[in-house]
Amino acid sequence: MQKYLLLTVLFFSVLMARCQNPKQNKNPKNMSSVHDFEVITIDGQKISLSQYQGKVLVIVNVASKCGLTPQYADLQEFYEQYKDKGVVVLGFPANNFGAQEPGTNSEIKDFCTKNYGVTFPMFAKISVKGEDIHPLYQYLTQKSMNGVLDAPVKWNFQKFIVDKEGKVVESIEPTVSVMDTKFKTALNSVLK
Repeated sequence: MQKYLLLTVLFFSVLMARCQNPKQNKNPKNMSSVHDFEVITIDGQKISLSQYQGKVLVIVNVASKCGLTPQYADLQEFYEQYKDKGVVVLGFPANNFGAQEPGTNSEIKDFCTKNYGVTFPMFAKISVKGEDIHPLYQYLTQKSMNGVLDAPVKWNFQKFIVDKEGKVVESIEPTVSVMDTKFKTALNSVLK
C-alpha cells in the first residue's frame, strides 16, 4: 500500500512541476515564440530553437519525392546567399502529402546531401498537419497560438518566415520558390 501511495505522490509532484513551468510543458498554447520549442535534428540530437534568437528563420516542410523537390536547390542557394545576413533555413521533412517523404532520417539526409548539397539545418521527420501534428507546426499554423495568422500547410515546401524574436511573420505557398520576387519582398520587409 505504501508503494502505491509513494507512486501517486511522485506522479502528482511531477505533474505539478510541469504545470508550473510552461517551457517544460510542450503545449504550443503556452509558447510565446518559435524559440520556445525543442526539436530533434536529422542526426537525432535534441536542440532548442532558442539558439536561433536574433536570426530570421525560413521554416519549410520538405519531401524527397515531390514535384517540388527541386526547390531544395533553391533553398540551398538562398541559404548560401543569405546566411551572412542573419537568415537561416530550417528544413522539416514530412510525409503528410501523398507519402512523398517515405525515407528514414538517415536516407533523407543522404538524399539531400548527395543530390542538392544541402548544408542548411535539417530536422527529424515530423507531421505538419492532422491529429499527430508536431507542436511547432501547431504554433506556426494557428493564429490562436502565434497571434498573427492561420496558415494550415497545403503541401510540401510551404515556407514560414519568422522574425529575429521568433514571431511568425508570413506564410508563403508551396509553389513559390525562395528565389521568387514575392518571397524575397516578404523576407526583405523582415530584414529591414
